[in-house]
Amino acid sequence: MTTEANDDVMIQASGLTHYYGPQPAIEDVNFKVKRGEILGFLGPNGAGKTTTMRIITGFMPPSQGKVTLGGYDVVEQSLQARRKVGYLPETVPLYTEMAVASYLRYMGTLRGMEPKRIKQRISEVIDVCRLGDYHKTIIGKLSKGFRQRVGIAQAILHEPEVLVMDEPTIGIDPIQVVETRKLIQDLGKQQTVVLSSHILPEVSMICERVLIIHQGRIVAEDTPDNLAQRLQGVDQLQVEVGGPPAEVLPALKRVKGVTEVTHRRQQNREIYSVKVQQGQDLRDEISRAVISNGWSLLNLQQVGMSLEDIFLRLTTQEELG
Repeated sequence: MTTEANDDVMIQASGLTHYYGPQPAIEDVNFKVKRGEILGFLGPNGAGKTTTMRIITGFMPPSQGKVTLGGYDVVEQSLQARRKVGYLPETVPLYTEMAVASYLRYMGTLRGMEPKRIKQRISEVIDVCRLGDYHKTIIGKLSKGFRQRVGIAQAILHEPEVLVMDEPTIGIDPIQVVETRKLIQDLGKQQTVVLSSHILPEVSMICERVLIIHQGRIVAEDTPDNLAQRLQGVDQLQVEVGGPPAEVLPALKRVKGVTEVTHRRQQNREIYSVKVQQGQDLRDEISRAVISNGWSLLNLQQVGMSLEDIFLRLTTQEELG
């Protein structure tokens, strides 16, 4: 039973700490990633995301702690671990004077792949990354979005079990962002994916689970939906009332537990945003306040907290703590 559970874990990081000079970039970072999972590593610039990605991929050793990848220690069994991982760093290491197919052939050779297998895989990754019209194009002539696709192609060329991507959509245009997200989701059906980003909607759209890192420490870990639910309670309600705003507004403010009410008129509809004390569900009380005054309750719904709100709340709590 224990062996099966361990087999299900593709990446295990224990007590990761890394210093640049006297200051730790990350400190006591612990997490696991299961096989076939898409994990989002979310944090602002300088939070420690890239340092963690580099340690996972064997790019550099931690000052303290340990990472195993597919059961192999990334420091002590570096070659075995690296065979299992594909890495897309934030700045993609491309030879811009080479054509796409030539570059991929060169990367396959560096990884020790058989020539026959390289040829087959180049065809496959060019198809997966939608590079068919550009396989003979010099990389330096490609747009940033297509260069990113070439970077993904080289990362998956050797069929790694794990794909680590550091800020994969940074600096590319909105259309390419959408296409890159779809590509990552498709890759996640076959591989374990670890994706780092400071773009908050990114992880909620792509990832099944999120780690939020702030000042080198993990401050939260959960699914995007569960993070919102855990932090929010019923934090804000949107209420539509058929009644005079001059009377409705103060009536809603008088409900015990309500902290703030704002009103806006939208297409002849009277909409009220009602903020309540965290963890309180005041839907019944607000309904009664409206109906008891003889007004129509046309709509009452909980407003979800965005991942940005969650991040701000978590990091603020961490600083206060």
